[in-house]
Amino acid sequence: MDTALPWFNDAFPLYLAPMAGVTDKVFRQICKRYGADVLVTEFVSAEGVFRRNERTHEYLDFDHCERPLGVQLFGADATHMAEAAKQVVDWVAPDFIDLNFGCPVNKVVAKNGGSALLKDCPTLTSVAKAVVQAVAPLPVTAKIRIGWDADSINAVRVAEILQECGIAALAVHGRTRAQGYSGEADWRVIGEVAQTVAIPVIGNGDLFSPQEVARRRAETKIAGVMIGRAAMSAPWIFGQIKHYLATGELLPPPELSERWDVIIEHCQAHAKNWGDEEQAIRSMRARLMAYSKNFPAAKVLREKFQHVSTLSEIEAIAHDYLASVESLELSSVM
Repeated sequence: MDTALPWFNDAFPLYLAPMAGVTDKVFRQICKRYGADVLVTEFVSAEGVFRRNERTHEYLDFDHCERPLGVQLFGADATHMAEAAKQVVDWVAPDFIDLNFGCPVNKVVAKNGGSALLKDCPTLTSVAKAVVQAVAPLPVTAKIRIGWDADSINAVRVAEILQECGIAALAVHGRTRAQGYSGEADWRVIGEVAQTVAIPVIGNGDLFSPQEVARRRAETKIAGVMIGRAAMSAPWIFGQIKHYLATGELLPPPELSERWDVIIEHCQAHAKNWGDEEQAIRSMRARLMAYSKNFPAAKVLREKFQHVSTLSEIEAIAHDYLASVESLELSSVM
């Protein structure tokens, strides 16, 4: 595929979806180690960049090992978006800029950002054009939903507009803004987008297994996939997908001990970055809930994770859990 993004050349890249409060530097690097090809930051407010907000700088932090990496911006003021994109390029030199035209969250939509621009194509066009021109020749990509609601599904037209604006690749989440994360992703519309435009289309939505990725790849002309919620509970899914696409064989998930190593590593790094262990671990509770999803006796784990506030508590839970599993395994063979 002839594209400004080299990871599409004779490959089918696996993206880690940008998720607010989830895809920080620590988690991105875990996913990279397990096979994610392309990473994108949590979405960053263009107004925050424009006003040099200190918190915004933290969202832009990444290490060289994460490349190729894009910084995702949201906003509706074309001039500010363009200036913010230029500042980001000067500050951290990402491999691409990504534009968020898909976020369904009220506080973003209320400011005419994210998926609100799906029903305001003139503003969407001005934003895309301004950013593409501002950072050229650096590639600019975008992420959209299939429409605002079931009565205004316009992903194909929006994709054509963005292609005309110079967007280099497009991620399409197969839900409307009205759906949020409920219901099923509409892969028929994703397929129509991929069939219509010449730029690479990355499919996103309900990809929870290697078999599902293989099926969607076979059914559509998508050039890659974006994995979101599945990675939250199983970051090793990237390696499983790659193995399955290459061999048709399903890799088992890592041993429970390795999964616990990942959880503890994540918590340790998160606490180090925050500089306040108790606050950091409290903020990890939702992430720990996600990790527990595919564990045996997940309900018991979730109950314990609801109350953790120190690393030692998490390490103790891991020790007791692995000891109980080992005891059960021994009793079953006796």
